[in-house]
Amino acid sequence: MNLMNKNILIVGLGKSGISAGMLCKQLGGQVTFYDGKSRISLEPIVTSLEQEGFSFIFQEIKEMDWKTKDLIIMSPGVPTDLPFLQQAKKYGISILGEMELAYQFCHLPIIAITGTNGKTTTTTLVGEIFKKVLSSTYVVGNIGVPFSEQVLNMEKKGYVVAEVSSFQLETIKNFHPLVSAVLNITPDHLNRHKTFDKYIQTKEKIFMNQTQDDFLVLNADDPYCIAMQDKTKAKKIYFSTQKVLNEGIYTLNDDIIIAWRGKKISLCSIHDLIIVGEHNVQNVMAAAAIALCQGVDISLVRDVVCSFKGVEHRIEYVTTWNDVLYYNDSKGTNPDAAIRAIYSMQRPIVLIGGGMDKGADFTTWVQAFKGKVKYLILLGETSHKIVQTAHQQGFLNITQVQNMQEAVKLAHQIANVGDCVLLSPACASWDMYTSYEERGNIFKEAILNLKEGEDEKTT
Repeated sequence: MNLMNKNILIVGLGKSGISAGMLCKQLGGQVTFYDGKSRISLEPIVTSLEQEGFSFIFQEIKEMDWKTKDLIIMSPGVPTDLPFLQQAKKYGISILGEMELAYQFCHLPIIAITGTNGKTTTTTLVGEIFKKVLSSTYVVGNIGVPFSEQVLNMEKKGYVVAEVSSFQLETIKNFHPLVSAVLNITPDHLNRHKTFDKYIQTKEKIFMNQTQDDFLVLNADDPYCIAMQDKTKAKKIYFSTQKVLNEGIYTLNDDIIIAWRGKKISLCSIHDLIIVGEHNVQNVMAAAAIALCQGVDISLVRDVVCSFKGVEHRIEYVTTWNDVLYYNDSKGTNPDAAIRAIYSMQRPIVLIGGGMDKGADFTTWVQAFKGKVKYLILLGETSHKIVQTAHQQGFLNITQVQNMQEAVKLAHQIANVGDCVLLSPACASWDMYTSYEERGNIFKEAILNLKEGEDEKTT
């Protein structure tokens, strides 16, 4: 792809959009950013970018603004059904996502990981494994490091390990990973994708360009993943916590077993893992499967998975206070992810939930409270919807609050010795926070500030 002197419109002034703009400019493009927000709300980044020669359009975009462009690049957070994008498509203007743009300039083999839950943990773990094989391994994508930020700086040999969201998959065309993985599928982002079937179809795009020389890792316990197996030419490798596989990775008597090319070997016991919960066992198996199909030594995989401490904001231990454990699972942004966090706790739970409404049904989440959650504290725009669902399921121990500081203070008051306080919202963060990371950090800060204040009173 030649971008020299091309007129390029970048839609979205988030991290991915800015990185895409920088990449296009480095390659000789004339770049204009468009964002539906006001200029004043996007300072000081706008002033900084203006000094580097970028142009801007804010709020309303007119036909003349896009009709003169050779290429439109979309940030993943931008809906594909915006009217001007539909018009530009009909007009014949090429529209790419940031992930697809970066792929055009990537010379390294790509390992791409998607799924509703577990993407970040698995991607991080795969990155740690492959960094032991080749230090020039680049972990990019939905994990927080835009692909386009890294692609021109990559060495001649190495791997790209990419966490790929459904938003990023919507706009791929030629994206072709050597290894892809679909970890699981449950309803999510239905406010964006409209139907569950459309969401599944979007996830399937991760392997649409793979050939018989490539690999696809699938969850053998997930019916939606199994339904994908006949839709690709790639070689399949499966993982399961529920059944013994003739070939693949499975658990047996608490051991993770690798069955591969006629041989069986124990990777490790699940009790050797630092990260907790069946979902993390699945994440470890998926990472091991990816490593296996690339010939990585089993002893190296064993060393990495058994020393891996997990990722920030995903069932992250924060502190112990008066024999109450505090966990930050701000990355639990849908009911299925939040259910996994609930099942990982070994103590009665004071649960903090709620956030932006993505069109999810919270029934199964509330049903998972039985015998686990003693009290629910809610904040955000889904609060009333969740209260209604909880009451329908007979769960009444609920309080709605206005902010995270109130939630933490109330949780501290309710929790007894031997309990745990868990932030696992089952919702996105964007109604109140810029990201799940900001939400998790505010939760942790609120706990530590409250604890520090209480400690000062007793000294």
